[in-house]
Amino acid sequence: MSEEELETEPEPHPVLEQLPGIQYCINSPPPWPEAVLLGFQHFILAIGSIVFIPTMLIPEMGGGNKEKAAVIQTSMFVSGVNTLLHSFFGTRLPSVIGGSYAFLIPATTIIGAGRYTSIQSPEQRFRQSMREIQGALIVASCFQMVLGFSGLWRNVARLFSPLSMVSLIAFTALGLSHLGFPLIATCTEVGVPQLILIVAISQYLPKLIHTNRPVLDRYALLISVPFVWFYAAVLTWTNAVPKNARCRTDGPGLIGASPWLHIPYPFHWGPPTFRAGKAFAMMVASFVASTESTGSFIAAARYGSATPVPPSVLSRGVGWLGIGTLLNALFGSVTGTMATVENTGLLALTRAGSRRVVQISSLFMIVFSILGKFGAVLASIPPPILAASYCVFFGYVLSAGLGFLQFCNVNSFRTKFVLGFSFMVGLSVPQYGREHFLVPEVGPVHSRAHWLNDMVSVVLMSSATVAAAAAVAADMIVRDEEARKDNGSDWWEKFVVYSKDARTDEFYRLPGKLLNKCFPSL
Repeated sequence: MSEEELETEPEPHPVLEQLPGIQYCINSPPPWPEAVLLGFQHFILAIGSIVFIPTMLIPEMGGGNKEKAAVIQTSMFVSGVNTLLHSFFGTRLPSVIGGSYAFLIPATTIIGAGRYTSIQSPEQRFRQSMREIQGALIVASCFQMVLGFSGLWRNVARLFSPLSMVSLIAFTALGLSHLGFPLIATCTEVGVPQLILIVAISQYLPKLIHTNRPVLDRYALLISVPFVWFYAAVLTWTNAVPKNARCRTDGPGLIGASPWLHIPYPFHWGPPTFRAGKAFAMMVASFVASTESTGSFIAAARYGSATPVPPSVLSRGVGWLGIGTLLNALFGSVTGTMATVENTGLLALTRAGSRRVVQISSLFMIVFSILGKFGAVLASIPPPILAASYCVFFGYVLSAGLGFLQFCNVNSFRTKFVLGFSFMVGLSVPQYGREHFLVPEVGPVHSRAHWLNDMVSVVLMSSATVAAAAAVAADMIVRDEEARKDNGSDWWEKFVVYSKDARTDEFYRLPGKLLNKCFPSL
């Protein structure tokens, strides 16, 4: 090959520790008008998990529209408070803290217990089951705080190499795939138009319409949702969709049941009750939520153009997730906390990973939870609209995980084995758990101890936990020098200890001298 041909030969893309192309990174806030719009967009997206979980559980507990509206407003309030606290004292990443689906299995078991299903009064049944859920969440929060603030989670996080992080982050998104097209399919009349519109606005129109500042791609969610929401309202007013369709804007009954002013307060439903077995199941759920949040945190750091998150910072974040779960329990939310995956994906779409934007979104949550009617209007956005958006945002988080392959030797057969094995196990084991969870004497565990069944099922049905465990186990089979080069551990070594990289303090340092003295290793 001649010298001229060598000079013109395309070079491979360079390996980058921080993602380029981010206009506003963690410490560089956008102008206030833009920050408010971006914060409101994060708030609209966060409504999905805030509404979905209570909507699934409250009717099973015996609660009506009034109880459902109260729990949704309470969940919105504590999500805002938790997000604000986490942005100051947790990982300090632009992560929205919302409800976790990992707690659904133990919560459902509590609701279905014979001591509650035999209660004739729906209101009494709701209160009694809510109080036991609160008690179990309180115990789980204590376990989660010990896990984080003691530094135990730091030791767990140190097991991850860039190669095993690929599976962890990717399956943090893939594990929620049932919230994508399966939910769109419940009302394709609304879900499919939203999917087409948000993709067109964010990916194609910016190529046709040139502006001085990014508008269409940055505010694609905020632009598309009102159009499709109005379209769904027209379908509702004209009765073009069935009465029980999920795309109806009058379906949840939240607006009529919500008060104009609602101020959440602890123990609204009475003092919590405690049962050891249910508490153990909730503790395992908090471990799973911590694992999934770790994947979301690492992706948020990537899309905030920060350096990789040190294990000590991840441990600190898990500790504050425990405080968030405690607040959820005290105020009467039906689930624990985790870093929402969809809002992490929104950081990539907007290319604005600013901490201030997420703090503003938390203020929107707090204000609209108190202004009951206004919050209920926004909470009545049909689920298929948000599900269509999830297809985009979960995809961004998935791709953040795949991006860590740049630090690995993808031509190594050992790398291919770890990656392929963890992906296959992460897909097949949760599918097995979902198929056999409710089948007597067939599933993973069907003992008389329902709390033991729940503990096993919570772990096996978490794609992120299963895939991450498989990746770490396969990656640790061989730990020689060649293996460390292949899985990226040599590159990752400087981020394992907080003080090894001078840039770490810029992104993750706690505010104030006193706090840094109190938590020097976290």
